Amino acid sequence: MKIAIEAQRIFRPNKHGMDFVALETIRELQKLDKENEYYILVSSGEDHCLQETGNFHIMEIKIPSYPLWEQLGLPFAIKKIKPDLLHCTSNTAPLYCKVPLILTLHDIIFLEKRDGRNKSFYQNLGWYYRKFVVPRILPKCKKIITVSEFEKENICHKTDIEGNRILTIHNGYSKHFHQMDNYIEIVSKYVPNVTEYFFFLGNTDPKKNTKRILKAYAQYIEKSQNPVSLLIADLKKEIVEEYIKELGIEKVREYLIVPGYIPNTDLAAIYNGAKAFIYASLRESFGIPLLEGMACGTPVITSNISAIPEVAGCEAILVNPFNEQEITNQLIKIETDENYRIQQIEYGLKRVTQFSWEQTARKVLELYKSLS
Repeated sequence: MKIAIEAQRIFRPNKHGMDFVALETIRELQKLDKENEYYILVSSGEDHCLQETGNFHIMEIKIPSYPLWEQLGLPFAIKKIKPDLLHCTSNTAPLYCKVPLILTLHDIIFLEKRDGRNKSFYQNLGWYYRKFVVPRILPKCKKIITVSEFEKENICHKTDIEGNRILTIHNGYSKHFHQMDNYIEIVSKYVPNVTEYFFFLGNTDPKKNTKRILKAYAQYIEKSQNPVSLLIADLKKEIVEEYIKELGIEKVREYLIVPGYIPNTDLAAIYNGAKAFIYASLRESFGIPLLEGMACGTPVITSNISAIPEVAGCEAILVNPFNEQEITNQLIKIETDENYRIQQIEYGLKRVTQFSWEQTARKVLELYKSLS
């Protein structure tokens, strides 16, 4: 069988969630499947993080605009390859494509009410693009993959797609996220002269709950006898400064560390050095970062809504993400109760053994074979 996989953004240097899902799944498929022939369709980029093997071929489509890449470049490449199957991995697909289609639909946030407007023009454009494309391609899909039972129920509830057309395949996490002894050198690049810190992966997307987390941290500073600093990754300083002024929490400024984007290769060390990882999102279809934190032996303060409890499990630190006080209380408890912190470390290390990219890839391969 000849299989084409859309992995448009895996070569970009600053990769995000869906990019890693596609990349890690393809890497595991390379190990598992020596029989089928694969064509991995990518956009040009600096990070050539995937290599060709005997039955895996990489084809670069050189069109810079994502909508044009997907709606013009991808169908043209498919016409040339003539695969038996096309798997689009990142929520959208060509509107006109005669090849049997599998779509990985990570979420349908674009169909839900937005909690504030995203400050990122790129992310806003993507939201409108998905809102236009996805309802038009779902009826054409041979099968739809989603990443949690929560999201499967959500898709069924908010679209006309029947449950038997949707397959839940959980994500995994990369093996370079593990407990480390020698993380201090990497951490010191981002956190100079600080011995302890909480860690938060920021984002301008309202669902990441950045403003409430900053308010919760401000309350923590007022209550703590010896406040631990907060490292915020993936947010520009000017955005954080804007939030501080808007919320009237100037006191937090001296405790914040805002280095900007942190490469995935350094994140394991950052997790390892953190007192706790804050992942109190308003909405997640899965939540790979909470697995990464757990795998590094870091307590994770996370949300009790959407797909997060399905991934984190019932013994995790689950808080109401709309309630800043609950987040504050857990920061205080992690700081002051070492037995509680150790208990959460042990729980997280046990929990992550239930997830792996190999397991993800095996289920994807089973689906491919079932459609041959």
